[in-house]
Amino acid sequence: MRARLPAIGVNAALALLAVIAVGPLLWMLSVSFMQPGEAAAFPPPLLPARPTLHNYVELFTRNGVGRYLLNSLALAGGTTLLSLLFNLAAGYAFAKLRFRGRDALFRGLLAALVIPAQVAMMPLFLLMKSLGLVNSYAGVVLPGLASVFGIFLVRQYARSIPDELLEAARIDGAGEVRIFFVIVLPLLKPVIATLSILTFLASWNDFMWPLIVLSNQDYQTLPVALASLSREHVMDNELMMAGAVLTVVPVLALFLALQRHYLQGLMLGGVKG
Repeated sequence: MRARLPAIGVNAALALLAVIAVGPLLWMLSVSFMQPGEAAAFPPPLLPARPTLHNYVELFTRNGVGRYLLNSLALAGGTTLLSLLFNLAAGYAFAKLRFRGRDALFRGLLAALVIPAQVAMMPLFLLMKSLGLVNSYAGVVLPGLASVFGIFLVRQYARSIPDELLEAARIDGAGEVRIFFVIVLPLLKPVIATLSILTFLASWNDFMWPLIVLSNQDYQTLPVALASLSREHVMDNELMMAGAVLTVVPVLALFLALQRHYLQGLMLGGVKG
C-alpha cells in the first residue's frame, strides 16, 4: 500500500489540476445556455435553471456573428494550408538538400525567434500598404505563410528520414518534387498534424494583426468582432459566453481529431538531432 501512495498522490494532483483547467470552460458553456441576467446572481449558479438557445440565436440573427465565424474559418483554414506547404518544403530543404549558405541561413532564421512579433508589426503593415493589401484577406494571410518555428520543427523531424531512401528514389529517376510529395510527405504525418494545430490555433486566435489590417467591418474575424460586441453588451455575460464558446469549439474539435499525431509529432520533433 505504501508503494502505491506516491502514485495515488500524483494522480490526485493531476485530477485537481484538470478540474482547475477544465472547470472555467465548463462553466462558460453552462452560462451560455442561461437566461439573460441569470449569471449575475450571487452566488453565481453553476447550471442554468431553464436552458435556452436564446444567446446563440441572438449572436447569429442580430449581431451577424455567422459572417465573422466564416471569415475566421476561411482565414485560419487558408493560412494553415498555405503555411503547411511553405513550412514543409523549407524544413525539408534545410534538413536534406545541400545548397550554399544553408547552415548560415538557418542560423539567421533561428536568431529571428528572439524578435517579438509586435516589433515587426509596423514595418510589416507598411509593407502590406505598399503592396496594396491593407483591408484585404491577402494582407492577413500573407504574413503567416511561413514561420521560423514551423520550419525548425519540420527540419528536426525530417532529419530522421534515411538518406538512403532518398538516394534510391533519385537513382530510380524520381525528381525532387516527386520525392517530396510521394516519399517525404507521408513520412511527415505526425509533424504535419502538429503544425496544423499550432498554425490554425495561432491564426484563429490572432487579434492584433486582423484588427490592424482589416478596417472594413464585413471583413472582421470572430475575435475582433466579439471584442467590439463586448463594448456594446458589457453586462450581457450570457451573450459573451456564447460568443466565447463559438471561438473555442473549432480549435477544440481540430485538436481532438489530431491529438494522437500532435503529441507524437511534438515528442519526436523535439528529440531529433
